[in-house]
Amino acid sequence: MERYLALELVSTIRHDGDGGVADDLVDPSALTAWVREHVPDYGDFTADGAALVDVLALRRAVRALFARAVAPAQPSSADARRLMPAEQALAHLNAAAARVPVVPRLVWEAEEAPVARLVPAAEGDDPAARVVAELARAAVGFLTGPERERLRACTAPRCVRYFVKSHGRQEWCKPSCGNRARVARHYRRHHPEAAPS
Repeated sequence: MERYLALELVSTIRHDGDGGVADDLVDPSALTAWVREHVPDYGDFTADGAALVDVLALRRAVRALFARAVAPAQPSSADARRLMPAEQALAHLNAAAARVPVVPRLVWEAEEAPVARLVPAAEGDDPAARVVAELARAAVGFLTGPERERLRACTAPRCVRYFVKSHGRQEWCKPSCGNRARVARHYRRHHPEAAPS
């Protein structure tokens, strides 16, 4: 399964298993661990409070833009009542992506095809700014790529994730969400008096 950094960032908000929402980025140490796992080029990154605030604001903007991308379908239930306005989200994302100027660099390993990588234009930049800019550019790439057309909000009860649809009939982000949705549908069918009015 292909991995998308922007999708992984928004997936740090998830269903907690008890009917609520959990946030995987609750403090600087959680952000440090997440960046080291998901953005290997920043393996020595250590987050502070300001970096956490920046990443959480970026995540909020990206979730708002994901909600816009899945429209007219409903956004994730975690976002439905507190979405950042789309224009504000666009401005925030673009500003974050521009925090660190980058230049293309050709990388050509032996026995491999050449690839272009974007690297910071100057050394000594703030590591937190570089991480935020990297995450923002990943979101820009995702939202301008073909994956955006396949982006969906999971429709399972209590799920708050977005996912990239991998086949025509896929409605849920993972099999456990499909099971939960089928159980809820079965319960509503056999207990109509319990259905919300």
